[in-house]
Amino acid sequence: MLLRLRMTSPYFSQNRTVVTRRCKQIDTSTAAVSLLSGLRKRRNVNAVKIEEEEARVCLSTPDGSQDLFQLATVLPKLETDVPPSSSHGRRRRQIKKQLGFIRDMRSNRDAPVDHMGAEKSYDAEAPANVRRFQVLVSLMLSSQTKDQVTAAAMQRLRAHGCTAEKLLSTDDDTLGKLIYPVGFWRNKVKFLKLTAAMLVKDFGGDIPDSVEGLVRLPGVGPKMAHLAMDIAWDQVSGIGVDTHVHRISNRLGWLRKATKNPEKTRKALEEWLPRELWSEINWLLVGFGQQVCLPTNPLCSVCLNQHSCPSAHQNSPAKRAKAQTSSSPALRTNKNTVVKDETRSGELGHVNSTTQRRTAR
Repeated sequence: MLLRLRMTSPYFSQNRTVVTRRCKQIDTSTAAVSLLSGLRKRRNVNAVKIEEEEARVCLSTPDGSQDLFQLATVLPKLETDVPPSSSHGRRRRQIKKQLGFIRDMRSNRDAPVDHMGAEKSYDAEAPANVRRFQVLVSLMLSSQTKDQVTAAAMQRLRAHGCTAEKLLSTDDDTLGKLIYPVGFWRNKVKFLKLTAAMLVKDFGGDIPDSVEGLVRLPGVGPKMAHLAMDIAWDQVSGIGVDTHVHRISNRLGWLRKATKNPEKTRKALEEWLPRELWSEINWLLVGFGQQVCLPTNPLCSVCLNQHSCPSAHQNSPAKRAKAQTSSSPALRTNKNTVVKDETRSGELGHVNSTTQRRTAR
């Protein structure tokens, strides 16, 4: 909706010329309308204040020679002084600021994901189809597993031969020893063998080039599919949401309603997050979650978003230390010790007073 500004000043009712500071003659009516044309398009401009300022300026200078210069300095201030027209705009600005802080905290690129993630796990000298297959294998192994463990398993697989044909010909026991101790390694042995068989049969040892094709592979979910599209095929199809992205998005209040699983978080983020940030958001939040916004005992005291995060200091180490109750075994032991000491002190006091009375007699 556009705001219509009614020009009440006689200054705007006729064409007049004014000599500017650079000694150039300009049409004051055209210049003033051009000055205000941008303001009309903004929803957060207070039309009443602008109209009052026009009248005040024009009344104070009957000849109209300084109207344009005064309006040029006053109207921008009025525009910035008006509060945002909706909470939606404030929310977007806050999220943009939080993202900027996270980028600052991730500027060193020294988190485990920066050196051991799926982007670093494949053999750069291998053929393109083999590189893509190794990216998918790394993503499958990374589920419920730390990057350090996944990277070590990928090194062993690459030394053994990490191609679809090679894994398909490897027996289950050998493959299990190669990937152990990744999380749920027994199930992943089965998934890797089944996936390798499907890829050799239907894709010539390469991986599908679509999310729909990737999620049909055993053990591959939406998160892995979107990350594989981004890393292996260089195509942004969606946001790869793992436990870090899911946890941090909820902690920072980026979602209209709290979500209970990563897939719902992905859909909620994709509703408002600009598409140009979809590829970056996983890398940013995963490293941030590994170093600062930890699953337990997050380091809120060193986080640049601690003053805008609704979850700040709720689970930080200092807060948890103060939250100990009498149900704690250690605390119960301390209390029992104090009670015993007090009882013993009372007993000793009673004995001493009895002895003193007997001595006096």
